[in-house]
Amino acid sequence: GRQGILYVAAHLPRPGREGVAVEALDELAELVEASGGGALGLFSSRRGAERAAEYMRTRVDLPILCQGEDQIPELVRAFTADPSASLFGTLSLWQGVDVPGSTCRLVVIDRIPFPRPDDPIMSARTEMAQARGRNGFMDVSVSHAALLLAQGAGRLIRRSSDRGVVAILDPRVATSGYGRFLMKSLPDLWPTRDRAQVRRSLGALAPSSEEPAE
Repeated sequence: GRQGILYVAAHLPRPGREGVAVEALDELAELVEASGGGALGLFSSRRGAERAAEYMRTRVDLPILCQGEDQIPELVRAFTADPSASLFGTLSLWQGVDVPGSTCRLVVIDRIPFPRPDDPIMSARTEMAQARGRNGFMDVSVSHAALLLAQGAGRLIRRSSDRGVVAILDPRVATSGYGRFLMKSLPDLWPTRDRAQVRRSLGALAPSSEEPAE
């Protein structure tokens, strides 16, 4: 059976060049609050991760760890030790992070991880595909993004008992022609665009407070 929910925030604006939009940061804050932490935030740039961490620290009363503030193993250890902590970083975090169990209940991906336009290897591959009469964008950029998205989403479900939500804050997954291809590359999760349902699901996964509220 399916072990989690794939939430695409189709109502958000398309990501621009200036980084994570404030609407996406608001959405991120709502998701992290609903899950009581336990979020792995995967951003397309280091600056995006840092900006999100800065914003979240003003919005939510939960520990936010960010790549660059300590060595990755230390950050992962701190993330694993505290069920209410969240860890933000770049795509490079995807490869090395393995936190099974309830530590990671929410994976948030800020945008489709297309290769940079100035990446010489990707540019060469795109030209080769086009020379063969193929769609270079689909063959190279979308395929590359699909692989990275699948790896990022796969951080959530590492064991058969893991549960949670993968949230993609890029509406193009829902609205573009290539979105269906990207969705097919992801783990078998329940797809939804319903914010309320996602918040309820995260609330059910959130750790119950050990101490009575004051």
